Amino acid sequence: MPARTTPFLAAYDALLARWPVPVEALTVRTVHGTTRINACGPVDGRPLVLLHGGGATSTMWFANAGAWAGAGHRVLAVDLIGDPGRSVHDGAALDGVPGLLGWLDAVLDGLGVPRADFCGHSYGGWIALEYALHAPTRVGRLALLDPSLCFTGYRPGYLLRALPLFLPGRTPARARSYLDWETGGTPGLDPAWRELYALGYAGFPASRVVTGPRPSPERLRTLTAPVLTLLAAHSRAHDPHHSARTARQTLPDAEVAILPGASHHNLPMAAAQELNPRLTTFFTPTRHP
Repeated sequence: MPARTTPFLAAYDALLARWPVPVEALTVRTVHGTTRINACGPVDGRPLVLLHGGGATSTMWFANAGAWAGAGHRVLAVDLIGDPGRSVHDGAALDGVPGLLGWLDAVLDGLGVPRADFCGHSYGGWIALEYALHAPTRVGRLALLDPSLCFTGYRPGYLLRALPLFLPGRTPARARSYLDWETGGTPGLDPAWRELYALGYAGFPASRVVTGPRPSPERLRTLTAPVLTLLAAHSRAHDPHHSARTARQTLPDAEVAILPGASHHNLPMAAAQELNPRLTTFFTPTRHP
């Protein structure tokens, strides 16, 4: 796997070492390969599954996981299979959206987690939403952080800037340039995470990215989990105001907010001061029967 090079793994481990709480490295073997989960918080805490955006790796939660673990959650930050990270896709192909959701079923089974709260960012938000539609009895509460293809499509200009990441001849410089463009004008893009992202995309995707259509309003209305959607005011991936309107129209009971000072890629780190307490309140165990 090209991106599993010494510089990439060293950068991954260095960022993980910055988490402010002890982290336990867990692995689950499925038919698709070995999945890495970075876990923290009390073992008997309410499970909170974190799904990162494409190319971001589970280390991206360095500004958030400590707060949620400190609130009593068992944080389970998953490295997506086939994406940059310490998961290894050396088994069967995912075979589309059903395969991707089946992989997540197997990961939860391997962890012994019958039901959990979910938080997904970007592509991870789309996966979390699809999983809540696929397995409603396994999802308690659902938080979506500037999710991709959940309520609106991508801006055409964003797709044009992202396209070179998936063409031959990927380089770290190309990925850095893309991140700098998307987050331009907003603070909070961590340089160490930026470098990890760039190193990962220099050799990825090693596996075809599994995507699907945006869920229809009819499907979204079948959601049973309470939903919190937090959007980045300066996202170049999609129009946050359009996303907010669509989310409110489709899911009238959902909490929806636009957070200032953040872009699509840096939302979890740049807006951590506001985002962490909002999610802690949303996921507070005492709010559950």
